[in-house]
Amino acid sequence: MNSKKHVDYGEKLTCSISADHTLTGCRFSLAPMSDRFIDIILGAVKKTDTSKVWSDTDELSTIYRGRRIHVWDALKACFINAYTEGVHMTMEATVSKGCPGDTLADSYMALDDNLVNESFIADIHFPTVVKFALYPMGIPDYMRYIADVVNRSIDLGIYDRTAHYVTVLKGDVQDIFSFLEEASAYCEDAVSHYIMEITFAVNLSEEQAL
Repeated sequence: MNSKKHVDYGEKLTCSISADHTLTGCRFSLAPMSDRFIDIILGAVKKTDTSKVWSDTDELSTIYRGRRIHVWDALKACFINAYTEGVHMTMEATVSKGCPGDTLADSYMALDDNLVNESFIADIHFPTVVKFALYPMGIPDYMRYIADVVNRSIDLGIYDRTAHYVTVLKGDVQDIFSFLEEASAYCEDAVSHYIMEITFAVNLSEEQAL
């Protein structure tokens, strides 16, 4: 009888900032409601400049790994590049930094701050609705960090409501991504390990978007 090999993540792993935890990772899936979904998804992936992140696309999703600013630059660009007028689309994204089991393997930590996609997408605007959940990990007072981030969305005018397990945001795609990158920077400084779960939706019906 063959025994199955179990994984071992290590009992001594703890949430702590170290040289191995300087990278940000994001895995996301695009879902355009169109019979052209393959062309839309792969077209956006190919159009996005990923020269400053490590990237991989499989049959389920795409992953970007690298410095925070470049991961967000690529994620924002891919979403905007996939946008098609009149086509309902969602993007599910998981953003993580500081996982104690993470390593610098499969990553590219570009040293400069020049955003390679921003100049091509900065003037593109369309409304989006977002559900957002933040999970600061390994700390007892995590709710105050969540409150700080939600309050920042209120200050910026993109907060719509609090619902079960999520915060709902509405606004221009540029404003939404600006807030999310700012929230990511805040978490990077404030906590050693965090996870963001984000769903973006565009081209909803008028009733759904209210």
